[in-house]
Amino acid sequence: MCQSDRPGFLALLQSGAEPADEGPLPGVAQRMSLRSVDGAQAGVAPVSDGPTGGSSRRRRLWELPRNAFCPVLGTCIPIDQLRRLADKVLGGRVQADDYALHSGAVDECSRRGDLSERFQRDLDQRYAIELQRARQIRSTEALSEHWARATRGSEVGAALWVTLTHPRCDAALEERVLRDIHMLQHQIGIGTRAEAQHLQDLAHENGVLTRELAAAQQRVTRLLAGKTAQIERQQSELVRLRAQLITRETLVSSLRDELAQLEQQIPSLRSRVELGRRLEAQQERVHDLERHLMRSQQRVHQLEERLEREAVEPQPPAAQAQRVIPLVAAVDLRDKAVLCVGGKAAIVPVYRRLVETSGARFMHHDGGEEDNAAQLECHLASADLVICQAGCISHGAYWRVKDHCKRTGKRCVFVDRPSASGLARGLETLSGGLATAPACDD
Repeated sequence: MCQSDRPGFLALLQSGAEPADEGPLPGVAQRMSLRSVDGAQAGVAPVSDGPTGGSSRRRRLWELPRNAFCPVLGTCIPIDQLRRLADKVLGGRVQADDYALHSGAVDECSRRGDLSERFQRDLDQRYAIELQRARQIRSTEALSEHWARATRGSEVGAALWVTLTHPRCDAALEERVLRDIHMLQHQIGIGTRAEAQHLQDLAHENGVLTRELAAAQQRVTRLLAGKTAQIERQQSELVRLRAQLITRETLVSSLRDELAQLEQQIPSLRSRVELGRRLEAQQERVHDLERHLMRSQQRVHQLEERLEREAVEPQPPAAQAQRVIPLVAAVDLRDKAVLCVGGKAAIVPVYRRLVETSGARFMHHDGGEEDNAAQLECHLASADLVICQAGCISHGAYWRVKDHCKRTGKRCVFVDRPSASGLARGLETLSGGLATAPACDD
C-alpha cells in the first residue's frame, strides 16, 4: 500500500478549513493540479487514461481518468456513507462540509492510498452481484448494450461502476459513459427541483385536505349528536312498548282464567273445539286430494302426449299393430266413412291407422287452417260419422260442423284436446251409440 507523505488535503478535511488559493486556479482545480505534480515527483504510478487492453483484470478506482472520479463518488457512494468511510480512515470525525468532503475524496482517488482503497472495497461490496453478472460480458459491444439498458432503469450507479472498471471498456465507451452520466446528473437536478415543486403542491393539497377533514369531523360530530338523541327517543319508545306488552300479557292471563271458568260451566265446550279442529283437518285433507287429482290429470295428459309422440315415430309393422289394435279392439265401424276435422298434422297418420283398423274409411279436414274451408261441406256430405277436434279448428269450421250434423242427423263426437287417445275414445263412442245416441255429442 502506497502512503502519501503529503500533509495536504486529509488534514484540511479533519479541520474543516478551506485551503488557501495559490495562483490563478481557484479552489479545488488548483489543489488537483498541485496533487498531480506531487504524485509525479513522489514516484507514484501515473493514472491510466484508457482500458486495460487485452487483460481480463478489472480497473481499480485510482486507474480511472480524473474526470471519472467526481461522477463515480457522487453517483455510486451516498454522501453519508462517504463521510463514514472518511471517518474510519482518518481515525476521527471529519469536520468539513459535504462539498469539501466530496472535493477531497475526488482528489484522493487520483492515487492509491488508504482512502481510495477503502472506496474501492466499498464499491466492490456494494455492487458485488452486478460485478459477478458482468463477468459474462465478453465484448465491448455487449458492455455498451449493458450500459444503454442501465440508463433506462434506476440502478445507474451500479452500471457506472461495472462499466468503467470492466476490462472491455475502451476509450470511446468510457467517453460515452462519462457524457451520459453528466447529462443524467443534470436531469436528476431538474427532477429534484420538480420534486420540490411537487412536494410544495402536496403540502398545499395537504392543507386543503386538513381543512376538509376538520369540516368532515364537525359534520360527524353533529351527526353523532343527532344519532344520540334518536337513540334516546328509541329507548323511551322501547320502555313504552314494554309497558304495553305487560298490559297485554295481563289481559291474556285474565282471558285464560275466563276460558277456564267457561270450560267448567260448559263441559262440552272442549269437544266442540275438537270437532272444529277435525273439520279443519278434513278440509285440508280434501284440498290435498284435489291437488293430488290435479297432478294425476296432468300426468295423464303427459302420458297422452308421450303416446302421441311415440305413435308419430316410425315403428315396425308388428309394433304398430300392437299399439293400435288394443285402442280400437272393441270398435266396429265397417263400411263407414269417418271424417276427422282438425287435429295435429304430425299425428294424422296415427288417426288414419286407428280409423282404418276399426274397418272404416278415413277422411280428414284440418278445420280451415290450411285446407279450403269450402271443401269442408263436401267432406261432411260424404261422411257417415264425424269426429271434431274442437281444440284446434277455427270458429267457423266448428259451427259449420255442428250445424251440418244437427241438420242431417249425422253422428258427431267433439274432442276437446287433439290426441290419439281422444280419437280412440271418440271411435268407441261412435261405435257404441250409432243406434241410440243423439246426432251431435258435445
